[in-house]
Amino acid sequence: MSDKQFNFEADTGKILNIVINSLYSQREIFLRELISNASDAINKRIFETLSAGEAGNTFDGAITIAVDKKTRTITISDNGIGLTGDEMVATLGTIASSGTKAFMESMDTSNKGEIGDQLIGQFGVGFYSAFMVAEKITVISHKHAADEVNAWTSDGQSGFTIASAEREAVGSDVILTLRKDAKEFLEQERISYLVKKYSDHIAQPISWVNKDGDPEQLNSSIALWTRAPKDISEEDYLSFYHEVAAAYDAPFATLHNRTEGTVEFTNLLFVPSSAPFDLFEPERKPKLQLYVNRVFITDSCEDLVPKWMRFVRGVIDTPDVDLNVSREMLQQNPVVTKIRKALTKRVLAELKKALEKRHEEYQSLWGALGKVIKEGLYEDQDNKEKILDISLFKSTKANELVTLQNYVDNFAKGQEFIYYLSTENAELALNSPHLESFEAKGIDVLLLSDPIDDFWLANMSDFKGKAFQSITRGEIDLSKVGEQTKKEDEAEPVLNDSLVAKVKHALDSHVSDVRSSAHMERSLARLVADENGMDPQMERMMRMHNPDFKGGPKILELNAKHPLIKTLNERLEAGEFDGSEKFAKLIFDSAMVSDGESIADPREFAERIADVMQQALEKTG
Repeated sequence: MSDKQFNFEADTGKILNIVINSLYSQREIFLRELISNASDAINKRIFETLSAGEAGNTFDGAITIAVDKKTRTITISDNGIGLTGDEMVATLGTIASSGTKAFMESMDTSNKGEIGDQLIGQFGVGFYSAFMVAEKITVISHKHAADEVNAWTSDGQSGFTIASAEREAVGSDVILTLRKDAKEFLEQERISYLVKKYSDHIAQPISWVNKDGDPEQLNSSIALWTRAPKDISEEDYLSFYHEVAAAYDAPFATLHNRTEGTVEFTNLLFVPSSAPFDLFEPERKPKLQLYVNRVFITDSCEDLVPKWMRFVRGVIDTPDVDLNVSREMLQQNPVVTKIRKALTKRVLAELKKALEKRHEEYQSLWGALGKVIKEGLYEDQDNKEKILDISLFKSTKANELVTLQNYVDNFAKGQEFIYYLSTENAELALNSPHLESFEAKGIDVLLLSDPIDDFWLANMSDFKGKAFQSITRGEIDLSKVGEQTKKEDEAEPVLNDSLVAKVKHALDSHVSDVRSSAHMERSLARLVADENGMDPQMERMMRMHNPDFKGGPKILELNAKHPLIKTLNERLEAGEFDGSEKFAKLIFDSAMVSDGESIADPREFAERIADVMQQALEKTG
């Protein structure tokens, strides 16, 4: 390839500017990232060689580190798969787009230091971390099974150049010309310490090459998951988690097991304590790494765990999958299916134990991962009951998140159903008119505000024999549930038939029916669906996908105890009122607002309000 000059993409340049200005608190991370890239390159070459049936072309992977104090350079070399010139443009000239967008948006609202500490690895910029210590970077690479050798060079400012170069062996050299304040990384003691700290588990030997050219191995070169758990320290586990998950938190749980029997495999899995940056990407792909006898196969085997478990990070190593199996064939591999079942069971058991033994920590974990775990209630039919057992929910009476078992154990007197309110915002919902009678009678109600809730509820009718009941659908009889709110001989107020008829006529195109309700204490009115209708939250989601979706007309329930309704009743009975149509529409509008819905015609609504206020002033003037 002839010499070519390239400009960085706009977002890449912005992030590099932040990186170069030492946004990170730990510059030493760059070495971990470059060694990790070198190891990945070696694994990819091994996989490509085996997949192509080139068993005779096997090689021993190796990573070396050499320094030149006179030129202030440190060189990390590998004999991995290498890069072509086009691949250099694609991988070294562009930062992962999804991460870039999220990062740039968050920079407008968050503390830069906090973001910086989480940026490396999370946003596809591991390679660029080297600019924290380097004023110039050169990558010389010879692609496996190709003749060309190219050099990528950049100072991290305006762009980069790609030119032809020389390198006889396949692989890459990453050459950093260090900044004057980064001379510490020219010292063997410092490099040895960092390799031991961050990369001791890397399967390939990582060697320091002294001035005489003699290599001295710095890492143990033993895959961490192959060691006995009793021989692994918490620091080792933490370091490996940071490496394999590209994370900076401490794991919530570590699962290190060896399974023997019909299928043999070792798993070293981590449940993160905070949500991974890519947790809500549309593809929802799990990120576990699959090895066969310590040979890396893929980190995109979607069948190793169900999609709802995509937050789990770590490695699976098994001798029972062919080394040269295609990645597509892995999806239907019976060994992978058995591993999936075992891993799902293992993670669920760990979460169940944490819920019982580490309740406060689990509450925090649920805040980070709960929305994704609940996806399993809808998608994972084999495990939905177990997932429901570990799910937490907000409720109107509890000060903390509760399990369904907690909720059932605290049923009110005479309660037979699990009452819930599907809502867009749980905090605002506490003032919903739908909750007033439940609150008055001391009945707890679950507040379901996650979009997935309406979907799993459609496929799950009960919890251990107790049916779910939406409080915004159908008619609910609370006369024998909870505390008594009126005397036995106290009659419920009755709506005037004329009022009901006039309101129904005025709202004929907006509601399916008008009726009195005993389920409100303070509110004027509320809207409910019939038994087979949709909750408001489900209708909102349907409109998000289809703006033309209208939903079914609701039933308008009037609070016969409300002073306004009482006055309207009296005026109509005395034949003194003829403005019922205008009032009916305002009552409907107030019910819409109470449900968090927008008014269909705000201008008309404003005019009705003005007319009613004008009439009130004229009568009192």
